[in-house]
Amino acid sequence: MKKLLFLLILLCPFTVMAYSSNAKSAILMDMDSHRIIYGKDVHAVQSVASISKVMTAIVAIENSNINKKITIGDEVLKAYGSGIYVKPGEKVKIKDLLYGLMLRSGNDAALAIAVAVAGDVDSFVKLMNETAERIGMDDTEFNNPSGLDEEKGNFSSAYDMALLMSYAMDNKKFRKITGTESYTLKTNKNVYEWRNKNKLLFSYKYITGGKTGFTKIAKRTLVTSASKDSLNLTVVTLNDGSDWEDHKNLYEEAFGQYTSYTLLKKGELSIIGESYYKNNILYIKNDVKYPLTDNEVNSLMLKYELTKKRNFKNGDRAGVVKVYLGDDCVYKENIYVKAREDKS
Repeated sequence: MKKLLFLLILLCPFTVMAYSSNAKSAILMDMDSHRIIYGKDVHAVQSVASISKVMTAIVAIENSNINKKITIGDEVLKAYGSGIYVKPGEKVKIKDLLYGLMLRSGNDAALAIAVAVAGDVDSFVKLMNETAERIGMDDTEFNNPSGLDEEKGNFSSAYDMALLMSYAMDNKKFRKITGTESYTLKTNKNVYEWRNKNKLLFSYKYITGGKTGFTKIAKRTLVTSASKDSLNLTVVTLNDGSDWEDHKNLYEEAFGQYTSYTLLKKGELSIIGESYYKNNILYIKNDVKYPLTDNEVNSLMLKYELTKKRNFKNGDRAGVVKVYLGDDCVYKENIYVKAREDKS
């Protein structure tokens, strides 16, 4: 099948971040396009400690009714390290446990969530790894819902954890939980008050969420997200003794240099010179957004690659639109086709 190419404007070079993180590996990623604005050994694999709980939270949200009330079981007695210290027999909602998980890094909450959602920890970990595979986390292996690594921990990279945070922050329920400063839980036995361990939530006005982590093996790990105007970013640092400072400084430099531009709006496309599908509708399912510096704005290239399909069904993929910076394709969005309705 023959491909049709349509070219728009041509382009310019990358910029370089002046600030450098002290982490063993680090990344600053645009959450909408997944553009890497800053990177340092982004695919280096190590134990990631409790930032694993971002996956625990999103898996629970996607695979359960988080307003369901459950009774805490004996599984919480197996937890050690950081906790929310709920007791067997207490009645809580899964949502309550998610706040304890994300705000206080409760390892007991992680175990209780796993059992409540999947029936047992092993089945829940399977869901974690299936989700990781689905969203393209090729460097990642989860072995538990908490991130503890004295036996067999969770291994990932800065790049994969940035992908995960980008994915999770697209979920409204997750965004609300991770961005909450404090939470009060009243059970049938006790009252708990939790304050978020994410210090930047209280000291840096653009922070929208995040998760802390630490073990003796992983050292300090941290994932955060921040938004200013239309730019939505995430930073991940692994093994970083100055993580709070690094995150804030990386965000500040990026917000000073980059603006997020909507290159194409989701919905019907109008492609100059395209005739094969002229009696049908070509469309994209998502906005095409990309962060650009001032120097890049007038030097952008979009390339449409369409495949001629004689017999198509509504919703079939008809090609792709690519965003180029220099010779590099940095973003792709699928193009779909459907019949134009006859309004006569």
